[in-house]
Amino acid sequence: MIFVTDLDKTLLRSDLSISDFTKNVLNNFSYPFTIATARSFKGATTLLKGLNLKYPLILLDGAMIAKPNGKILKINDIDKNSADELIYVIEKEYEELPLIVGFNEEKNEKFLYPEKLNVYQKALLQNYKNDSRVLNIKKLRALKHNLKLVYLGEFNLMEKIQNTINKNFNFECKLSKDPYMDCYFLTVLHPLGDKAHALKVLEDIMQISKDDVTVFGDSLNDIGMFEYAKTSIAVKNALDELKKRVDIILPYTNDEDGVARYLSHTETNNCCLILNNASSI
Repeated sequence: MIFVTDLDKTLLRSDLSISDFTKNVLNNFSYPFTIATARSFKGATTLLKGLNLKYPLILLDGAMIAKPNGKILKINDIDKNSADELIYVIEKEYEELPLIVGFNEEKNEKFLYPEKLNVYQKALLQNYKNDSRVLNIKKLRALKHNLKLVYLGEFNLMEKIQNTINKNFNFECKLSKDPYMDCYFLTVLHPLGDKAHALKVLEDIMQISKDDVTVFGDSLNDIGMFEYAKTSIAVKNALDELKKRVDIILPYTNDEDGVARYLSHTETNNCCLILNNASSI
């Protein structure tokens, strides 16, 4: 058995903190527990400081699986030529450039951004000041190993870009509402680089069945692993579209420690819970 949770707006509070209650529950939890997040290894582990992480982490929307000590177990990356072609096509048609997360030749994590930024990209990058991974590239080009390319903007534009990518490339595209800004982000991944495929790999690594997997989430990029796992759980603040697809909707939000409350209840009640809105925990 393993429990896997998204981070932003699911495990993390809206101010990106983790309460002492959640830390205590997770550090004393009897079952395997890990994360599946859009964040990178450094970004995730920095926010999870104080948690005793023991099991492989699903990172960058599923493009990478790594041990808590940083050892990479699996990467599904977009090659440089394919990524550069995509960047060229989208820039030519829409005058938009992505943010790029990946590795250079030395396998050092990099976060590239273009010289010309839209208002949403500028706002996002305010959170990465003094981060040595973040580099401004005058003429943006892909890395050797591209784990994800991310476009940010209004829904209609992001949807058009997604349609163009789907028509011309064999990539996995995830369109989601940004959890902190009034915009949408379009994440472009390797076809096997999403959370659902990463969950399958994690099962193989840990030698467990999908029937033993419970997942938590709040947004559209969690749908794949929700459909794959045996038990899917949405926090109270999850998007309505996600709630339609889950087994359990918690009566608590991320700011009310919904995940930790469920796990605490699980330990004391031998994993028996009523499904879908039937009762509060």
